[in-house]
Amino acid sequence: MLNQPHDRPEAASGGSIGSEGALTTGAGVTATAANGHTVANGHTVANGHTVAGSGNGARFETPSIAPASLDVPHENYLNNDFSWKSWVYTLDHKRIGIMYLVTISIFFLIGGLAASMVRYNLIEPQGMLGAEMYNRMFTAHGVVMVFFFLIPSIPAVLGNFLVPMMIGAKDVAFPKLNMLSFYLYFSGATLGLWALIAGGIDTGWTFYAPLSSTYSNGMTTWVIVGVFLAGFSSILTGLNFIVTIHKMRAPGMTWFRMPLFMWSMYATSLIQVLGTPVVAITLVLVLVEKLFGVGIFDPKLGGDPVLFQHMFWFYSHPAVYIMVLPGMAVISEIIACFSRKPIYGYKFVAFSSLAIAVFGFLVWGHHMFVSSQSPYASMVFSLISFLVAIPSAVKVFNWTATLYKGSIRLDTPMIYALAFIGLFTIGGLTGLHLAAIAVDVYVHDTYFVIAHFHYVMVGGALSAYLGGIHFWWPKMTGRMYSEAWGKAAAMLLFIGFNLTFFPQFLLGLWGMHRRYHAYAPEFQFLNIMSSAGATVLAIGFLLPVFYLTWSLKYGPKASANPFEATGLEWQTPSPPPLTNFDYTPIVTVGPYAYDAVESERIYEKSEAIANEVKLRVMLAEAEAKNADAEKKESELV
Repeated sequence: MLNQPHDRPEAASGGSIGSEGALTTGAGVTATAANGHTVANGHTVANGHTVAGSGNGARFETPSIAPASLDVPHENYLNNDFSWKSWVYTLDHKRIGIMYLVTISIFFLIGGLAASMVRYNLIEPQGMLGAEMYNRMFTAHGVVMVFFFLIPSIPAVLGNFLVPMMIGAKDVAFPKLNMLSFYLYFSGATLGLWALIAGGIDTGWTFYAPLSSTYSNGMTTWVIVGVFLAGFSSILTGLNFIVTIHKMRAPGMTWFRMPLFMWSMYATSLIQVLGTPVVAITLVLVLVEKLFGVGIFDPKLGGDPVLFQHMFWFYSHPAVYIMVLPGMAVISEIIACFSRKPIYGYKFVAFSSLAIAVFGFLVWGHHMFVSSQSPYASMVFSLISFLVAIPSAVKVFNWTATLYKGSIRLDTPMIYALAFIGLFTIGGLTGLHLAAIAVDVYVHDTYFVIAHFHYVMVGGALSAYLGGIHFWWPKMTGRMYSEAWGKAAAMLLFIGFNLTFFPQFLLGLWGMHRRYHAYAPEFQFLNIMSSAGATVLAIGFLLPVFYLTWSLKYGPKASANPFEATGLEWQTPSPPPLTNFDYTPIVTVGPYAYDAVESERIYEKSEAIANEVKLRVMLAEAEAKNADAEKKESELV
């Protein structure tokens, strides 16, 4: 990609080049590092971050930390106006993404607190909270995590921040609509949280009728209104992204030059626009029945409770892909960057996103195998449920093929991406068990379903979300975080997650039902193991809160492209300017112009140079100490 009129020419490997990108040099060039070291033949070491190459075609890699000589303040979206009004009334997609980030992080912590109370209750076979409080806790956990965190997480945070930048636009198509979508989400989530605290509800996050419309206790009406408002926020976000991707791509940015992140966000937006109105209508009908006594779902009033299930799951199974597809988008970007290879089978991965979106609307009936649904309909839904696994498998196999013979770097985002692949694969394979009617009838409403759902949602969507936050954090904030703490948090998440949820597969197979506050004593050991794993998992979630917050003030300043990625978003300074680009980018190559062999050669040579420099510095320091010691001895004599 040749981004701007004054950019440097493309590298020999064909990588995308921006104003801070790689520079091809000839033989015999002498370069000076920011720390003063001069290295001939194109080798440079900058603050311990290697800049290497040799002979014709040598490349200077952008350091992850901005060199002191280049540390010139620039106007960006964070410092162009510090007043509170500039945030409250902002139309800038980047600031709106940051506001989403802060808001959903708060709701994630609240949902996690409710989850910890669920695990606390299940330490003892007879429960620690009582039946009513336990019902309220698992309902609060489900509602907050699904509607106020998982569904908006990647589209609203990373999508808002990155979609315009990845296609070379200055903002989304409808900035005011974007601001409205945030305030709709904020209003709905705040209302729902108030209702959960003020009285709570005990229906579960699925709001099954007639329980929710006739028999439920608490603040059901207000929680449903909150979810309804958040749903409209999702619709507006999806609509905005569809128009933006269709109409605002930079010159040369054809459909097959778009990053795979954009393909997945496009497919997600289609689901949001087409599916969310159905659940909104369903929730309105629940309120009509609850408030006015109109018989829609309650059999006593002439309604049909299975109708609610059909309407709810017609949206809520595609909603799973609203949560997972953006995660897959993030993983494609991370895998390509940290294996230094183009994504294997780009078009297959791109079209698999659209296939998942289409198939997602055709499989809702597998949630209803034990309802009064026709067995023939169940067989059709079972078959289609097996078919939907194919495009997901295409992604996993293509990511694996991309890793093969790649120049792999196990930085923090890459560890999260590898965790995603492992955990999502387990979640997907157990989903095939649930697509089989005979197995589903046996494990329906047991902890097997809970474990499967969390392997897909937490192991998949949340791992990808955290990987994406770590990947684009330097671009969003202009600061680097601690790699050591990042890797520790990623490993704790992976270990804690498996300790928490893998025992639940066994509990489900042994017959422990979900949503019961008490259980048989023989299940206690695995429940204690699960609760202990949840403690480790909580530490893995809390660590990023601390070190990412710490990095905002104390973290080293990031360069424009600390990970040497190839997307357009990496061609601007960190943090980006208010309008993203000084010039309209012109796209001339595809999104993943990496060269693994060249990257590995440069990495090995740069490591050797860095080690040699460190050795020389250590020797110089030792000689200086010896000289000082000899001088002091001579003075004493």
